[in-house]
Amino acid sequence: MSAIVVQQLSKSFQYYKKEVGLKSSIRNLFHRQMLVKEAVKDVSFEIAKGEIVGFLGPNGAGKTTTLKMLTGILFPTGGHATVLDYVPWERKKAFKRQFSIVMGQKSQLWWDLPANESLHLNKHIYEVDDQQFRLTVQELAELLDVTELLNVQVRRLSLGERMKLELIAALLHSPQVLFLDEPTIGLDILSQRKIREFLKYYNQQRKTTIVLTSHYMNDIENLCKRTIIVNSGKVAYDGDLTRVNELLDQKKIVKIKLAADTPIRELERFGTVREHNGLEACLEVEKARVKDISKAILDQLPVIDFTIEDVSIEEGIAQLYQKDAVFV
Repeated sequence: MSAIVVQQLSKSFQYYKKEVGLKSSIRNLFHRQMLVKEAVKDVSFEIAKGEIVGFLGPNGAGKTTTLKMLTGILFPTGGHATVLDYVPWERKKAFKRQFSIVMGQKSQLWWDLPANESLHLNKHIYEVDDQQFRLTVQELAELLDVTELLNVQVRRLSLGERMKLELIAALLHSPQVLFLDEPTIGLDILSQRKIREFLKYYNQQRKTTIVLTSHYMNDIENLCKRTIIVNSGKVAYDGDLTRVNELLDQKKIVKIKLAADTPIRELERFGTVREHNGLEACLEVEKARVKDISKAILDQLPVIDFTIEDVSIEEGIAQLYQKDAVFV
């Protein structure tokens, strides 16, 4: 059963062209040129209940705009969407109790107060009873290892500590759908890992539907089997994350260590040279020819060590960002 259904969702913004200078400012009083920015263009997808989906794209691709429409913050220009059978922008009270959103660059905790004060505020907003509140805060604080930080003023917390408490605030009312917009942005490696482990565990235990945007591929690879990639406001890919490179017909990467300095022109006979420093080289070769090329390299070059690797998922996604074609 689908938790989220999006059908040809679109959002455009109108704004006016503003040129520099006093004359331009006076002219704009009488005649202004209106411009239109299409942030989201006919986006369609479905997400099943309990699924964790990566929602990826370059800056300005329409990720955050889409999430804001799915949470009712923005009203769409066209199309239709439902979240848990509710139309988000109708903003019904029953719907607001069923979802939560965490934005890595915006805080819902009061800066000058201890975190538990903000949690108590959310308790009353979402009408969580006292016993459920105590049990939920205790459980989540233990899982995220922040029990001793609940009484600390938020401004005195590190970024990683604050983000863990942001998650507790977002999950206080046990939402069925959780939207995460760059939740690990700016965090150190250990904090990122802790949050990923928590989200994976929480999803397994509660079957919460999670939509995750992130520029950190470790977040996506560790949490999401499926990814939706948007570019220029359109869906460029929707499917298994591991199929991204296959879909783009990627090459193989051949890394070699050599016993003697080998000129780059000698290496170019076997494929595209990505890196070369004399005794080490990295080549890009066609997947269909990798067997024959590997044999030729071993026969014709003074090879000490030799490895064959797939092109990384991160690089495959980067190429999807650059393409205008849609691979759904």
